[in-house]
Amino acid sequence: MNQNTVIEKLGRRLRLGVIGGGSGSFIGAMHRQAATLDGRFEIVAGALSSRPDKAIRDGELIGLPLDRIYTDAMDLIREESVRPDGAEVVAIMTPNDSHFIYAMAALDAGLHVICDKPMTNTLSDAKELHKKATDSGLVFCLTHNYSGYPMVRQARSMVEQGELGTIRLVQVEYVQGGKADENDPVTDDVVPWRYDPIRGGPSLVMGDIGTHAHHLLRYVTLLEVQSVSAEIGAIVPGRKTHDYAGALLHLTNGARGNFWVTQAAAGVENSLRIRVSGTRGSIEWHQEVPQRLEYKPLSAPVEVRTPSGPKLSPLAQNASRIVAGHPEGFHEAFANIYKDASEAIASKISGTSPSSLSATFPTSYDGLLGVMFVHDVIESSKSGGKWVECQSVDLVTDN
Repeated sequence: MNQNTVIEKLGRRLRLGVIGGGSGSFIGAMHRQAATLDGRFEIVAGALSSRPDKAIRDGELIGLPLDRIYTDAMDLIREESVRPDGAEVVAIMTPNDSHFIYAMAALDAGLHVICDKPMTNTLSDAKELHKKATDSGLVFCLTHNYSGYPMVRQARSMVEQGELGTIRLVQVEYVQGGKADENDPVTDDVVPWRYDPIRGGPSLVMGDIGTHAHHLLRYVTLLEVQSVSAEIGAIVPGRKTHDYAGALLHLTNGARGNFWVTQAAAGVENSLRIRVSGTRGSIEWHQEVPQRLEYKPLSAPVEVRTPSGPKLSPLAQNASRIVAGHPEGFHEAFANIYKDASEAIASKISGTSPSSLSATFPTSYDGLLGVMFVHDVIESSKSGGKWVECQSVDLVTDN
């Protein structure tokens, strides 16, 4: 596949400003590496920390000139938006409570936005930001990066082409062990921002990984969650924030779903799994073995699909970089989201049509649905697992 459509359309790389994600941030380094992997973005400016000394030091460490290093994200947005050579796109990777204000300001300034998940902490902010993004005509990309894996895109294509028949059952789980320690966080004067409900959001586990699992279910099945019966809370004694959520789901075509996420499963690393069963067969994918997609037809032997194997869909081919026998990894999947967003942004700037193969990256629509799902899971759990009908986006945005 052609990897240089941005440069062909614009004659240059897109100019990117980064907000947050300074030294010590895993996700910040991941955003920057993903942005530059395909040579489609040039990082021209940064406000990498809210601490001025750290912002300057970290900006210098990634090679930014002093006049493009900002100690305040709003200054970056304001000044870069009026420079002839200023950033055209901002990537936001700050604590969750600031996604809304920075994304709104960037859109107001005419800048395209790439934002880490969850889109916002509150449903009211999610509604407002989705409306702003839609009305602006600018590109808003949300980095649900697991949808960038070639075999996840293969799974979506197989569902779309009817290879599984009518979807009847969906099981999705995201299980981690990083917060299994009963002393995490240590009780002192400084609580990590993720544990603060104001900064991290109303549910640690749902904002951190539950939104990923929800998006993966929707992305692969092309179905929406119609209603949910959920339990959410903490399984580590004394913990005040959520580290577990489980739910039964009714999907829009009548299918049933199981949803389970936790960050307190001792010893587990990053086990994101999905199984989709239809009337003609099932598919299974596991993030820790990302190059393998199992297809289990109703009355035939199991087939294994790989990024370089036969029967690969154009959508999966477009996401594949590695030759046969070499695994596609986390960096490449994350970079596919940036690559798809770059295609859409370059098309907006040049007035050309984007490739249909790059039209599946997550947007503010997905961000709004993710925040809605967090809200509905919490509401269901508060009522003892009572079934809650999930609002449609049209209904939410009309209010």
